[in-house]
Amino acid sequence: MKPDDRSRGGRPRRFDRDQAVATAMRLFWRHGYEGVSIADLTGAIGIAAPSLYAAFGSKADLYAEALALYESGMGALDPALLAEAPSLADGVRRLLETSIAAVTDPGRERGCMISSGVVACHPDHADLARTMATRRDAMRETLATGLRRWLDEGRAARTARHLAAVMQGISIQARDGASPADLQEIVEAVVAGLAP
Repeated sequence: MKPDDRSRGGRPRRFDRDQAVATAMRLFWRHGYEGVSIADLTGAIGIAAPSLYAAFGSKADLYAEALALYESGMGALDPALLAEAPSLADGVRRLLETSIAAVTDPGRERGCMISSGVVACHPDHADLARTMATRRDAMRETLATGLRRWLDEGRAARTARHLAAVMQGISIQARDGASPADLQEIVEAVVAGLAP
């Protein structure tokens, strides 16, 4: 919020919406959907609960915007990692090493917001859990599409499922404190297992 955005009574009239979504993204990424309360959000963003509801509609709507921000930047899966690789092994290595760098970057939250954001939840949030599962399915399909450069459709689908599971595991292990060197051992095992 900018100092000149205050009313005569000293209360904020508006806030930086993009910054609010970025702040919410970091909170949700760190604690998951259910681990973040409205009080946590309003405190971090610096607005009252009625203002949050007026701006975003609901906590779930704010979460959706935070996810979109994450997916458009920090959490984007770059298809070029496979498309530009000279071989399947090199493509998989690039994909997994990029994943490790992302989930262990000291300037970010640990892990992947999509892999670990909503896995188990209260029944009231079942729609949100299905949305997250759909996003993970879309990531797996993106991987399968890239792998079809080297593999037939069936093997590409199976390999994509394996790689998605490995990437989700890397995310969870990063959240648990695994180092990049620890996670690199996983890369070596996966690449070694690609031999026909």
